[in-house]
Amino acid sequence: MTRTFTGAFARNFLGNAPDWYKLAIVAFLVVNPILLYTAGPFITGWLLIGEFIFTLAMALKCYPLPAGGLLALQAVAIGMTSPETVYHEALKNFEVILLLIFMVAGIYFMKDFLQFTFTRLLVRVQSKIFISLIFCFLGAFLSAFLDALTVTAVIIAVAFAFYNVYHRFISGLDLLCAHDLCCDNKFKEIQRQELIQFRGFLRNLMMHGAVGTALGGVCTLVGEPQNLLIAGEMGWEFITFFINVAPVSMPVLAVGLLTCILVEKFKLFTYGAEMPGNIRSHLLETEIEMEAKRGKQGRARLVIQALTGIWLILALAFHLAAVGIIGLSVIVLLTALNGVVEEHNLGHAFQEALPFTALLVVFFAIVAVIHDQHLFAPVINYVLSLKGNTQLAAYYIANGLLSMISDNVFVATVYISQTKMHITQSLGLIPDIGMTGAELMDKLTAAGTLRADVYTTLPQSAAEQAKTIMDQFDKLAVAINTGTNIPSVATPNGQAAFLFLLTSALAPVIRLSYGRMVVLAMPYTITMSLTGLLATYFFM
Repeated sequence: MTRTFTGAFARNFLGNAPDWYKLAIVAFLVVNPILLYTAGPFITGWLLIGEFIFTLAMALKCYPLPAGGLLALQAVAIGMTSPETVYHEALKNFEVILLLIFMVAGIYFMKDFLQFTFTRLLVRVQSKIFISLIFCFLGAFLSAFLDALTVTAVIIAVAFAFYNVYHRFISGLDLLCAHDLCCDNKFKEIQRQELIQFRGFLRNLMMHGAVGTALGGVCTLVGEPQNLLIAGEMGWEFITFFINVAPVSMPVLAVGLLTCILVEKFKLFTYGAEMPGNIRSHLLETEIEMEAKRGKQGRARLVIQALTGIWLILALAFHLAAVGIIGLSVIVLLTALNGVVEEHNLGHAFQEALPFTALLVVFFAIVAVIHDQHLFAPVINYVLSLKGNTQLAAYYIANGLLSMISDNVFVATVYISQTKMHITQSLGLIPDIGMTGAELMDKLTAAGTLRADVYTTLPQSAAEQAKTIMDQFDKLAVAINTGTNIPSVATPNGQAAFLFLLTSALAPVIRLSYGRMVVLAMPYTITMSLTGLLATYFFM
């Protein structure tokens, strides 16, 4: 009986994760305190970072929150950081938390309009190159103002709905019957070949759209969670962020769109799959039926969502409020004007973002360990010992490589916080500033403050030194932002939108595996990463 009860605990621990994964986490939890008291906090801290990156890399086996959270809790318990430091890190990045909670939920209520847009494109544009370019560009444009995860969710929903409709049609079933979308055994050979081709077509479009979210996400303050985090550390607003990042983000955007055209034209890396004509005809008929069923009330909802989208873009561009508060205004407008008044319907909007929000706070706990134990000091000091554009390129490469195997939000959080700490120390070494380095940094990065006004309060020599230091800090922040956003398209580990696509219900039915996603992302990884590196070195 004891053995059975013990076995039940073992089976419950981390749920359906593989046994080897469970054993690895247990081993981490056992080794960490032993190593802390034998090898010291510095080595144990680096081991903890490796363990946490392991949980991120194995996200397909087990979502990183439970296992990574256990490691973070243990780090606090054995004294590698304190609850106060964790709280301080979370409080410092509260605007990012608001973004994830309210903006993602706000965009959830715009899904009908976004699905309407993508649906019409999918069934009415016949050129594969053109539809691929449109998906990539729209993914970029929408992610620049909305949220990459939600934009990806929308294109997944559109693709899944159409695959579902056609698969049931050739199976002779209606939409209400239970049906296995992965099973092709009952189809004739010609139908099976058409489905294989249709899956390839959808895989191509999903990857073009997902890469598009990365292309647009790097450009603006709200495109990715780490963008807002970096902007908060730097005191940048929406327009300021866009202008600072543009020397790198705009060339990368152009090369990314060109890559989309080339891989489709020359059918590289399994791109170039076409939609069979009879499938297009059936989907067009289905889209016309859906349009007829929408009625005046449905069309009125689309109009409200479109107008709210315009409000969202204007509010962000003119920085009318904190990003999360603008997201909350979107929730209020869309639920009130479109009649979403039941609590359970409101609750669905928050399901996508809250797990990642909790995981982000766990990130902050690991960052707190890095701060308290000064783990990144040797690496940061080495990179900062480099001069000029070589330093910027080193930052871009270091952030890019880590983001390929880890989560880009985690990497950006660590690098921007540690770099700011180093720059603050450099400001403190300037003579005759009449304040501490931290006080001067607070003034120079305060939201809405012109740095020129702060410089005028300093002696001329001190002002010139402070300006030189802060100009380089701006460039380093851009290198961190672009380094974590662009090369991370290489694997699903780095981009939350890619991981969301890989773990969605659509992935198994269109046969989108981890390996296939890496292959499909490869041309973008190569061209965009190299362009970003060259732009960082020559244009900054």
